[in-house]
Amino acid sequence: MTLPQIRGMYHGDRSRKETLVEYGFRLPSALDNRPLNFPEFGQHIHQVIYTSATPSAYEYEHSQQVVEQLVRPTGLLEPTVEVKPTKA
Repeated sequence: MTLPQIRGMYHGDRSRKETLVEYGFRLPSALDNRPLNFPEFGQHIHQVIYTSATPSAYEYEHSQQVVEQLVRPTGLLEPTVEVKPTKA
């Protein structure tokens, strides 16, 4: 899971359900059944490994140790890719 997914789940679910409740397709109690918001999710996790090519400030603030991976060129060439038409 990614941090933007976790942050967005609650808001996307809320927006969708508010519209359904507003137009009468769902009962107001539908809003009670929801995914955790970001702070609630953070209270349930105890061990996390953040992996990112471009870490955010949040990841730096919540990391005890930062490890940098250096990818060096190996000299190997990428395989040739051929695109062929398919027969219908």
